[in-house]
Amino acid sequence: MIKSRFERSVGSYRGRSIIEVNQLDMNKNDLFRFIKILSALGILLAVYMLWEQITHFPSICSINATINCDAIISGPIKDTLGLPTPLYGLIGYIVIFIASILKKAKLTFGMATFGLAFCLWIAYRELFQLHVLCPLCICCQLIMLTVFCLSILVLKKNQRGN
Repeated sequence: MIKSRFERSVGSYRGRSIIEVNQLDMNKNDLFRFIKILSALGILLAVYMLWEQITHFPSICSINATINCDAIISGPIKDTLGLPTPLYGLIGYIVIFIASILKKAKLTFGMATFGLAFCLWIAYRELFQLHVLCPLCICCQLIMLTVFCLSILVLKKNQRGN
C-alpha cells in the first residue's frame, strides 16, 4: 500500500508530544531567532508604555472602565519600588535580547523566569485588585510567556548537545 506524504510524516511522529515534534523541527539558532524577535517586540511595547507614562499621553487602548491602559499607566501599578513599572520590562527585554544574541541559554531562561513572575504579579494586581485589563500589558505578558517556553526548549537542546 502506498502512503501519502502526509501519512509518512505523521507516522514518524506517532507517540510523541507536540513539544517533542517541535524540538525535532527547530534547532537552537531558530529558537534564539524567535526569542530575539519577541524580545524586540517587547522592547517596543515597553518603550511605548514608558513614553505614555512619562508624557501622560492618552493611551490608544483605553476603551472603557474595564479595558483601560490609563488606569494601569497612571494608577497604583505605575511604579514598582520607586521606578516606573514599564522600565523593568524594558530592562528585562533588553537583557533577554542581548542574551539571545550572545546565545546565553541560562541567562535567557533566568531573565524570562523573572520576567514571567513579574508579569504574573502585574496581571494579578490588574485583575484582582484594580479589576482592569490592559491590552498592552497582556501583549507583554504573552510575549514573556512565549519567551519563557522557548528558553526552556533552548535549555533542553543544550542538555542534549544539539
